[in-house]
Amino acid sequence: MPHNSGVNIKEGETASKYSIISNIVLMLIKGIIGYLSGNIALIADALHSFADVFSSAAVFIGLRLSQRKPDELFPYGYYRIETLASLLVSVIIIITGLEIGWDSLIYLMDPPPAVSMAAISLVVSLIAIAVSYAVAVYKERVGEKIGSTALINDGKHSYIDVVSSALVFTGIIGEYIGLHGFQGFAGMIIAVIIVYVGSTLTKYNLLVLLDACIDRDSLELLRKTVLSVKGVEGVHAIRIRRSGPYLFGEIHIEIERSLSADKIEGMISRINSEVKRVLPSIDHLIIQPETLKKDEIVVAVPIEDNRGLDSKISPHFGRAAFFIIARTRNGDIIDYKILENPARSLEKKKGIKTAEALKKRNIDVLVVEKLSEGPGYVFSDSLLGTAQPEGSSLKEVIINASTKFAEGQGSDS
Repeated sequence: MPHNSGVNIKEGETASKYSIISNIVLMLIKGIIGYLSGNIALIADALHSFADVFSSAAVFIGLRLSQRKPDELFPYGYYRIETLASLLVSVIIIITGLEIGWDSLIYLMDPPPAVSMAAISLVVSLIAIAVSYAVAVYKERVGEKIGSTALINDGKHSYIDVVSSALVFTGIIGEYIGLHGFQGFAGMIIAVIIVYVGSTLTKYNLLVLLDACIDRDSLELLRKTVLSVKGVEGVHAIRIRRSGPYLFGEIHIEIERSLSADKIEGMISRINSEVKRVLPSIDHLIIQPETLKKDEIVVAVPIEDNRGLDSKISPHFGRAAFFIIARTRNGDIIDYKILENPARSLEKKKGIKTAEALKKRNIDVLVVEKLSEGPGYVFSDSLLGTAQPEGSSLKEVIINASTKFAEGQGSDS
């Protein structure tokens, strides 16, 4: 499957740019007003916005580098850089939570004095809440759209900015109504929640880096999608892993042995197209076709006469007088029929015409001492197994060929 074009990383870059710009503006406004009013909480919130600039910058750099094409050093691409950026943001969230918890504890133990310019400080806090919330929603939506965990985590980080500004707002209000400890108490509770969220996100990103299967919904969707393609009888050994905003998958499909190589190739192409339609984040999917394990195995053997299971095996293919077509199950012959070789009397292309006739019989194993180039070409687009005649009787030869085929020991023509 070619390089993924269904994920627009540029949208993520744009969202990160807006986040960086908004955080710089908020940092300046909160810092200036906090300094002029003496509001320590507002100054601390400005420093928090300053840290947010680096968080969004890390996401932007991660998204930009993840778009670099695979090369000799990184044959699977640079997608994991985006995951590393996401991990960095997760750690920053934890640090932010601890910082808010510490500041809240200090606030409880030693409430700050009343500040001037309270009305302006309230307005700045409200603006910060509104802007941070809008940026958070925007980043999360874009992150979910392009499958970027880094951008989603940065969006959650912006929600924490909303909480941080809200604490500043409630602290100023609390001074007017005499609840000086409310901001510190609420901040402690919120800090615990923030650390929990950051820890959860950190765990998720570490699992992604360790190739853990965490996209269960995508795994099930992949299974159902592949099974819906005509010709796929079953699936197993499904694996999927995330690398940045993309998914890499592997799946084994079960197909009928009678399918030609061209039909199998067409089926794999349809599977790739259908999977790409329902899972645009799939960058590469390895599809391994396997033939169904058959309960009944059809064996063909060239024979010289028509005496059923007492017939003599012919050393020739195209010049054989007859073929015995036997159905077997669990090492026993269920039934058989004798087919007269329609190409026996031909002067030319006996082997090719014989192969074409047998191909229509959907046989699984052909017992033959030697198969020339012409018949081999006829069978080349099928999954026919061949076997050397082994046994002292025709019946024993058929059973041995069937058993080896069932065990997967027969060679392909």
